[in-house]
Amino acid sequence: MNQTALSDRLIVALDFPSVSAAEAMVWQLGDAVSFYKIGLELTIAGGLDLAADLIGAGKKVFLDLKLHDIGQTVERATAAAAERGVTLLTVHAYPQTLAAAARGARGSALKVLGVTVLTSYDAQDLSAAGYAYGVEDMVRRRAEQARDAGVAGVICAPTDAAMVRGLLGPDRLVVTPGVRPAGADVGDQKRIATPADAMRAGANAIVVGRPITAAADPAGVAQAILAEIEGALR
Repeated sequence: MNQTALSDRLIVALDFPSVSAAEAMVWQLGDAVSFYKIGLELTIAGGLDLAADLIGAGKKVFLDLKLHDIGQTVERATAAAAERGVTLLTVHAYPQTLAAAARGARGSALKVLGVTVLTSYDAQDLSAAGYAYGVEDMVRRRAEQARDAGVAGVICAPTDAAMVRGLLGPDRLVVTPGVRPAGADVGDQKRIATPADAMRAGANAIVVGRPITAAADPAGVAQAILAEIEGALR
């Protein structure tokens, strides 16, 4: 993804409660989208089988599980994702977790992303969770730890992308959720940007869910976002 094709820069989040609903969206999007994110909700509902079907159909899959467990468990789970042909996998950016995931992905095409701070969190949320760092300092610390652990990159809010790109250099991946086209509903996100702004800040790819999947014309919205991304990269 470092030499990222335009079609790989948009990852559509299949945040649905059932495989059948996700499959219906994939059918609606057709050739407009080649990369899909499967998160916890859909994974529990049977999303791993859907991931296999998507990969078999030539699509790419981002498995957004945000793994965080003892090292051996994370290492084995990461290796299992690699064996399934998954393209991206998230783990929480704690040093032991990152190191275990790096071991599990070694020798495979799987790219591990360290989760910095969730886009639904702000400084007050971090304080309530017992962290001494504010958002920017926490993102910086976790991005550095991901870099030092040797994983492929990080996932962070688009508002943090420029700082993270500066820390990681040009060869690591920066993937940003919390991206909303101008005028779209913000939902539960607190640190957001438009697709163009995310690209200009240094993101390799963006994750977009509801603005596409809740639209009357999902394929049309996806194509418009890809056009916006292309324009921002010129």
